[in-house]
Amino acid sequence: MQNDTPKASSPISSNAINVTKPLGDPNCPHCGGAGYVRYDVPVGHEKFGRLETCICRARDVAEAARARLFTLSNLNRLSHLTFENFSPMGNDKAKFMSAQERENLHGAFEASGEFARQPKGWLLLEGGYGCGKTHLAAAIANFAVNQGTPTLFITVPDLLDSLRFSFDDPETTFEERFEEIRNAGLLILDDFGTQNATAWAQEKLFQIINYRYINKLPTVITTNLMLDEIEGRIRSRLQDEGFVKYIKILAPDYRRPEETSNPGISMLALPEMKAMTFKTFQPRDDEVGTEAVTTTTTEKTDKFGNKVKDKEITRIKISKDDVKTLHDAHNAAVEFAEKPESWLVLLGGSFSGKTHLAAAIGNYRIGLGGQALLVEVTSLLDYLRQTFRPSSDVSFDRRFHEIRTTPLLILDDLKESGAGSAWAEDKLYSVLNYRYNAHLPTVITSTLRPESFALSYPNLWNKLLDPEKCRVVAINMPPYRRVGKGKGAGIRKGK
Repeated sequence: MQNDTPKASSPISSNAINVTKPLGDPNCPHCGGAGYVRYDVPVGHEKFGRLETCICRARDVAEAARARLFTLSNLNRLSHLTFENFSPMGNDKAKFMSAQERENLHGAFEASGEFARQPKGWLLLEGGYGCGKTHLAAAIANFAVNQGTPTLFITVPDLLDSLRFSFDDPETTFEERFEEIRNAGLLILDDFGTQNATAWAQEKLFQIINYRYINKLPTVITTNLMLDEIEGRIRSRLQDEGFVKYIKILAPDYRRPEETSNPGISMLALPEMKAMTFKTFQPRDDEVGTEAVTTTTTEKTDKFGNKVKDKEITRIKISKDDVKTLHDAHNAAVEFAEKPESWLVLLGGSFSGKTHLAAAIGNYRIGLGGQALLVEVTSLLDYLRQTFRPSSDVSFDRRFHEIRTTPLLILDDLKESGAGSAWAEDKLYSVLNYRYNAHLPTVITSTLRPESFALSYPNLWNKLLDPEKCRVVAINMPPYRRVGKGKGAGIRKGK
């Protein structure tokens, strides 16, 4: 008959007899003070021949485990990172932080505090450098430690190093260290994705995550990777919406409050662009009937086959219909700003008011607490190319993802096809095609005439012809320059 009751483990060497202090409770009815028990089970049983810690030592063993995890976590140097000293509204000196970004950061703060109080399921914090995710993760860890929860807070590279070093550690075995990590009461993996992705490292990391996922053990993961960049098996578990609370922190780098989340790329932060609002837009009604002089630069081929630039001066008389095109563009921009659910394309000559209206849309959305990114097309492509520099701290995929998924993208000065490289045009089309299919609001300005636009970007133009998804407005006005005599003559602002 199988007897599943534990029996005290008998000493197996003379050295054991000389132990003066028993490991367990001398009055324990299970181990008699030995501290370990061996179950009386038949051969083949999973517990056959195994020594297990007696329940009389459970508290001491738990305390020792908590101490080892605390030491492994290096939480002493992170003890200052708490919920009390976290700034849920971001850095007060942040120059470009929007109301939406502050609200998002406060939401991450609230969710982290709730998880700390009731650590159930998983919490995934994604965000860029300095957005606050490590502070929140450490605050969760410090709170849990103060509650007596066995907690391991560790960066993924350090975790893998700890496993590697355990092969040569005289005080523990790899198996013991591995079990301790994957069974921690609360595991917090910081900086996920920076690890050396060797086959061994990837497999061990998956085994830890999969074990905790199957056993529903509370876990926190921070990363600056997109979900698409994470290994497929792990990503599928992180996408379990019923078990994993996923929060993407939008706040810019706390340590660099003078920069935007896309440093230097959005022109809306520039003083000139900030002044471009719907209130400062000039409708030019008083120019009806006046004569305007426009100068255009054209490229011609001389008799020797050389390309030369030539300037052409044209005199036109501004009509009511011309001014009406500007009014139509203004009205379209206002409607889009109020409800940005589609695309808006503004065509017209240089300094005809396109950029002013585009910037006014962006400034209006930001004023409502939203996000908007206004960038010249050439600057955008240079911004993407910078990721290929050895000194870049962000991948092309990450930056490309941020651009094509930004809540409101305003592309200024789209030039004719062939003005850039094939790579540039391919990436630009990829951005626009993604946003079109994802129904993400987008504004484009260009000096191209409708027929030239159609020739340069036929696939895109065909998409723009759908009136339910896009509105194309052509401004037929000369530059914001007024030609006149006397003191009243001058130049009006407008692009």
